[in-house]
Amino acid sequence: PSAGSETAAKAESFSYEAELERRIRELLRSVDGVGEMAGWSHHKTKEETQAVLTAFINGKKTFAIERGGKVIGSLGIEKYDEEKLPEFSDKSGRELGFVLSKSYWGNGYMAEAVRAVIDYLFRQVGLDFIACGYFTDNPQSKRVQEKCGFKFYKYSKYTTAYGVTKDECINVLFG
Repeated sequence: PSAGSETAAKAESFSYEAELERRIRELLRSVDGVGEMAGWSHHKTKEETQAVLTAFINGKKTFAIERGGKVIGSLGIEKYDEEKLPEFSDKSGRELGFVLSKSYWGNGYMAEAVRAVIDYLFRQVGLDFIACGYFTDNPQSKRVQEKCGFKFYKYSKYTTAYGVTKDECINVLFG
């Protein structure tokens, strides 16, 4: 390889590493309680945050929500829980999850991002339905889902990655 291509590769690598470090610092400064409302524990170390970010980046199924050059939230697309929704086994669907920094709540940013991903999933991907849940003690997520057209489907129990079982409302939107 030429010296120019090595320089470009190093610059690209440096840029990626710098961006990853910037995002890690931002997330470490995040507000207690936001991730917890989605079933996550607050990150305790830089390494824990880096592992989460790396999984998001490598999974290529999570959108960053940016405002003014700063990551303020994320929206992820996951396989839906077939055990909770076995009646949809003959349909093509996914589940959405989202989180937004508390200082940006109430501005419509999340509803705008969710609507854009809904449009993409129905028009480009061709899904039949999208599921989206919220914990019953999280009225903010409930409101975003209502604004985006999701309809109540059923109540369920959800066990977080940290072993906490919570009451969940599952909403569905059909394409």
